[in-house]
Amino acid sequence: MLHIVVRKARTEALKQNLWGAEERKVSLLAQGKSDVQAVLVDRTVYISGQLGMNPSSGQLVPGGVVEEAKQALTNMGEILKAAGCDFTNVVKTTVLLADINDFTAVNEVYKQYFKSSFPARAAYQVAALPKGGRIEIEAIAVQGPLSSA
Repeated sequence: MLHIVVRKARTEALKQNLWGAEERKVSLLAQGKSDVQAVLVDRTVYISGQLGMNPSSGQLVPGGVVEEAKQALTNMGEILKAAGCDFTNVVKTTVLLADINDFTAVNEVYKQYFKSSFPARAAYQVAALPKGGRIEIEAIAVQGPLSSA
């Protein structure tokens, strides 16, 4: 189950630095937990870190970091679609790697999903990822057309 929380800013709430929240659940991905997969605030979509998990089984896909990267980005694509976006709407990603030496291989996969223009990106090696994953990717996207500066 893909869980997207839609947050609508209200004028008075903004003045008080508060948010009104309306939850919307879309059945797409089963992460096996009650994790929120994305939060939509105004036109900005904040996508939680995606592991290379098979949506049906909730298990990491076999085949190592390349296959996990493909699955994580495929999962992200489904979340983007549910939010009315695609990869061209992504403005920032953060890539977490179990081994920074996998960056080059992951970058080749990354280029298959981000084809026209690359979003800003940070990549880090971390001590461990959930379920023993090799990669996790989070993203920020903006709904609608992006204007160029």
